[in-house]
Amino acid sequence: MSVSSTVVFADLTGSTGVFEALGNEKATQAITRLTQLIGETCVLHRGRVVKNLGDGVLALFGDADSAVRAVVQLQRDHNTRIQNWPPKLRMQLRVGVAVGPVVEVDGDTFGDPVNLAARLSDLCGDAEIWLSGVARADLEVPPGARLRDLGPVSIRGLSEPREVLQVEWQDNEPTDMLTVPAPLGMPPPRTDPMLGHIELSWLDVHAAFTSGQMPIHLGRHAEFAVSDQRVSRQHARIDWTKNTFVLTDLSSYGTWVRFASGDAEIALRRQYCVLVGEGEIALGAPFTDFSAPIVRFQLGRSGVTLSHQRR
Repeated sequence: MSVSSTVVFADLTGSTGVFEALGNEKATQAITRLTQLIGETCVLHRGRVVKNLGDGVLALFGDADSAVRAVVQLQRDHNTRIQNWPPKLRMQLRVGVAVGPVVEVDGDTFGDPVNLAARLSDLCGDAEIWLSGVARADLEVPPGARLRDLGPVSIRGLSEPREVLQVEWQDNEPTDMLTVPAPLGMPPPRTDPMLGHIELSWLDVHAAFTSGQMPIHLGRHAEFAVSDQRVSRQHARIDWTKNTFVLTDLSSYGTWVRFASGDAEIALRRQYCVLVGEGEIALGAPFTDFSAPIVRFQLGRSGVTLSHQRR
């Protein structure tokens, strides 16, 4: 019999660098200890660890409020823990949370929320929490945390987009960082999500994506690859939210945006802004650095889709 539950999938990223730095034995010990701490925090907030999956933890909660309190505490504790660690050892935490009916068989848990929580963990950025399956008005968040509505998000493997909330857990972040650098008289947003189309280019790399392919990442190891040492593996993410393309910085060194319609530029540090018209995105260094890797973007309504990159 299925029972409505809240599934949490917490995944550590960056373990490859830890194994390179520490060797197999010490790295395994470090990752095992971190997953134990994740499990202990879940239990403290009335959750139950279903299983450990290498550098990830799958946990089950009876209600969404308890799960959100747990994952916010997870991110805050982990962020404090790694502050003084060497850069190569700083594994980040990505958390996906999904609500819905699950079935438990022989100590394991199955159902759509289990798969969805894992996919949300894959899609979100480092140190982020994505949640689906619960209305914003029904959720009580811990002090200092906030909810950001990402709207319907296309998730690979699922036929329909899912409404997703991002739980912002940092105490010192402003409540609303969404900047819309749009001129007066701008046409209203597109109402058909399949009309969203963005073209990206960097040097001789060119690609185009539709809103149905979102989210995509820009970075050294991403859907749109930028091979520069100042660029993080997954440096920035582009989402399709409320019929607009939204760029989010996920990096260590920052992202800068400027638009063809004006000279002003926006500096993003774990922040996000709406992309409008056409312009440029500098990754890892500001536009004042003549050597900065700069990705040009252009939004349109074209039906042409290039799912690969040409070099």
